[in-house]
Amino acid sequence: MFPNMLPLAGQFGALPVMPVQAMTQQATRHARRVYVGGLPPTANEQSVATFFSHVMSAIGGNTAGPGDAVVNVYINHEKKFAFVEMRSVEEASNAMALDGIIFEGAPVKVRRPSDYNPSLAATLGPSQPNPNLNLAAVGLTPGSAGGLEGPDRIFVGGLPYYFTESQIRELLESFGPLRGFDLVKDRETGNSKGYAFCVYQDLSVTDIACAALNGIKMGDKTLTVRRANQGATQPKPEQESVLLHAQQQIALQRLMLAPNVTPATKVVCLTQVVTPDELKDDDDYEDILEDMRMECGKFGSLANIVIPRPLPSGEMAPGVGKVFLEYIDTESAVKARQGLNGRKFGGNEVVAVFYPENKFGEGDYSG
Repeated sequence: MFPNMLPLAGQFGALPVMPVQAMTQQATRHARRVYVGGLPPTANEQSVATFFSHVMSAIGGNTAGPGDAVVNVYINHEKKFAFVEMRSVEEASNAMALDGIIFEGAPVKVRRPSDYNPSLAATLGPSQPNPNLNLAAVGLTPGSAGGLEGPDRIFVGGLPYYFTESQIRELLESFGPLRGFDLVKDRETGNSKGYAFCVYQDLSVTDIACAALNGIKMGDKTLTVRRANQGATQPKPEQESVLLHAQQQIALQRLMLAPNVTPATKVVCLTQVVTPDELKDDDDYEDILEDMRMECGKFGSLANIVIPRPLPSGEMAPGVGKVFLEYIDTESAVKARQGLNGRKFGGNEVVAVFYPENKFGEGDYSG
């Protein structure tokens, strides 16, 4: 109850406890406030307070008891930043783990304010986030976005939605091992939002990776790769020779990822789904066709399904063993590829790729 009574503390000098409480609150304010930058224009005091109280509770960061962790918010709308005051020093330290969290569709920076005194704060409570916070509950990864206060976190935008986490990591790790990686996903669908954050173990490669990856074409997208908390930093002159090597690495990555960056089409080709023997019997074939129509129709309206069958002579026709799904729009095909690729079917892991519409239209299933 004390925080709610603080505004009255100075008016009642006869009450011995309140002035002491007020003095304590004032003395610890620099350690209980966090700076939140990069706010969207729609942000207001109430929405910021509600959001940070909610996520603090979700990660288990509330250590001062039940209730909201946030007691006050001040917003500078012109410069799009806020000071968020927590109930306790420990809760403010836990809030530092929220750096990079998505607020109203935008990643925000969470920092210490300029008046933060580290040596004084160390006497008031923990100065680092609790390592056991459940950051995954709010879409953050420990050691990547969460808890890092430095400028070395990298924003990777413009990722094709059908890229898997392993494909993105493989591309990034061509410059060195990652300390942390976080592919941002829609909380309801689990689908990629097309951007990620990462931090390298060797921070000296941060600028090299940004310079080499930024602007690279991936399918129908163009990558935007830069430090998450700053504009793109120009590499130092002594790094120029290293950058040449980095560009060579990217050329290799283009070759490595070539099969995976085919532009999205309305046609999805599935392999590892059916065997030639299953397609010989007419009744079995009709059952498979109906199963595919039911299951794959969940992602959107299907215009056509083609499952090539062995020839009457027993010879294998082109495309036998594959299933071709033609959707009425590309958006449905993208959802299908995301939802079906890697799914187990009959003990096998399905491989789903986009297939050229012109070849499908010509009845060419040999690709």
